[in-house]
Amino acid sequence: MRIDTFFAELKRRNVYKVAVAYIVAGWALSQGIAQVFPVFDIPNWAIRLIVLLIILGLPIAMILAWMFELTPEGVKRTETADAMPGITRRKKHAWIYIVVIGALFSIGLFFLGGYMARNSHASSNELGAKSIAVLPFDNLSRDPDNAYFTEGMQDEILTRLAKVADLKVISRTSTQHFKSTPENLPQIAKQLGVTNILEGSVQKAKDQVRVNVQLINALTDAHLWAETYDRKLTDIFSVETDIAKTIADTLQARLTGSEQTAMSNKPTENSEAYELYLKGRFFWNKRTGQDLKTACDYFQQAIVADPQYATAYAGLAESYLLIPLFGAGFPQEYFPKAKAAAQRAIELEETSAEAHTALGLLFCFSDANFAESEKEFKRAIALNPNYATAHHWFGNALLVALGRFDEAIRENQRAVELDPLSLIINADLGSTFMMARRYDQAIAQLQRTLTLDNKFGYALWNLGEALYLKGDTAAAIAKYEEAQSLDDDPQIVGLLGRAYADAGQKDKAMELIGELEARTKQQFVRGYLIALIYIGLGDKTKAIDYLEREYLNHDNIDTAWIRGDPMLDPLRGDPRFEALAEKILPAQEFGKSDTQR
Repeated sequence: MRIDTFFAELKRRNVYKVAVAYIVAGWALSQGIAQVFPVFDIPNWAIRLIVLLIILGLPIAMILAWMFELTPEGVKRTETADAMPGITRRKKHAWIYIVVIGALFSIGLFFLGGYMARNSHASSNELGAKSIAVLPFDNLSRDPDNAYFTEGMQDEILTRLAKVADLKVISRTSTQHFKSTPENLPQIAKQLGVTNILEGSVQKAKDQVRVNVQLINALTDAHLWAETYDRKLTDIFSVETDIAKTIADTLQARLTGSEQTAMSNKPTENSEAYELYLKGRFFWNKRTGQDLKTACDYFQQAIVADPQYATAYAGLAESYLLIPLFGAGFPQEYFPKAKAAAQRAIELEETSAEAHTALGLLFCFSDANFAESEKEFKRAIALNPNYATAHHWFGNALLVALGRFDEAIRENQRAVELDPLSLIINADLGSTFMMARRYDQAIAQLQRTLTLDNKFGYALWNLGEALYLKGDTAAAIAKYEEAQSLDDDPQIVGLLGRAYADAGQKDKAMELIGELEARTKQQFVRGYLIALIYIGLGDKTKAIDYLEREYLNHDNIDTAWIRGDPMLDPLRGDPRFEALAEKILPAQEFGKSDTQR
């Protein structure tokens, strides 16, 4: 067959028309899937495969067009169709209709995909391309006791990343709820408010360590980076640094010189001290009174192994600080120890955000030295913008004490962003709303916290207090009693006694005063709690006696809030109370922002 005859035959058999129609339809389909599939988190490899199949289908379509014709009687071989009269006239414009329909279909998919993509991009922008959660690493070691080391690796990488202001890094408290390699990454990313997830595993045998990590974009399932490290224990800090720096580079985060230095920091040359420190953090994260004391033991052993180990001093400071708050010791014993440990940590390493945070809370709750407290908190946040605890304590402790409620709420909301599944941070956002007298918002936030864990006693009694302050004493008592069935915290006894007194059940209130006074012989019970009940009973003198005693003992966990605490409102105007409040915070300072003072 001559070449000109061949091309004429291609035209007669409608091969050209089929090719044009196929290309238009294929282009429309590929455009549509490129626009729509990503919205449904369908991976890119699936999109590429479909486009490849469309391309491979073109020659097949042309071969079929050469061999067959579509007629009113169905698909016929070309030779048979040629013998059928009138067929050409009826079909000659059919290919134009296919092209037009394909074009309209393509345009429709383009606009649909564009609309959905805008929503998807808006969601992605809300999450932030430079946001990351480090999921718990798998412990592949034969010895299950090495779990502390695996958790420590996750913690250390997270801590190094958190020092980069250009990244949003989720706290360990929230990520610990998930396993290392979950199947539903997009859902977890949405819960945590991030785009990227780091998964990993650790295997330790004597002084040899193998670390596997992979960085994944959870929205697209794209694997951005993966690496395996086989190192000696003495070289583990360089592994943590390399992982953190590679992640920052991959996510195109801007690093300042000080941030690069902080990420490369090698806190100790002593591998034994490092392992003891990791064991301390393992127990610190459990957050019970006894576990905190166990953590102190390990931190002290780490310090003995390396007396210049600043991070171990910071861990010791945070543990000492929390022991009285968990009812496991007295402030007079543990607050001075916490202060000394924090100051020593800062002497050794001024850039310790944890030590500055601990010192900030100590200045607030022990000395009522609010100016120094603010300096410490701001320094901590400057050093580690992603440290949720710094934002949490700055807002819920200091800024509430100073009456700067809008700032306090913003700091606590930032803490929730960085640690979205933390029960205590979510509950304390509710308590901050309550101290700002925004009771409806407080109730809503505390109810939201209880959806994370409906057995969380702290959130229950805070919810009861918000209901009480809003005027619903009966509902408050019900919440207090529910909390008491779950938690033995003396705070619940004090709040319940106050509610009983207000409800006219004075005998019950007096019984609870006796219970709290008896407990003081066995454990730390804040005088504020007994004062609350005396306020309900109308005995202002005894209530102020207990508050003054707290102030003299440098136990200002509650009296730091003396200017704004709604539970103390019945005492306002009393000369003794006002004199005490003036010692703690002059009235003219309350509610003033930093720039107004």
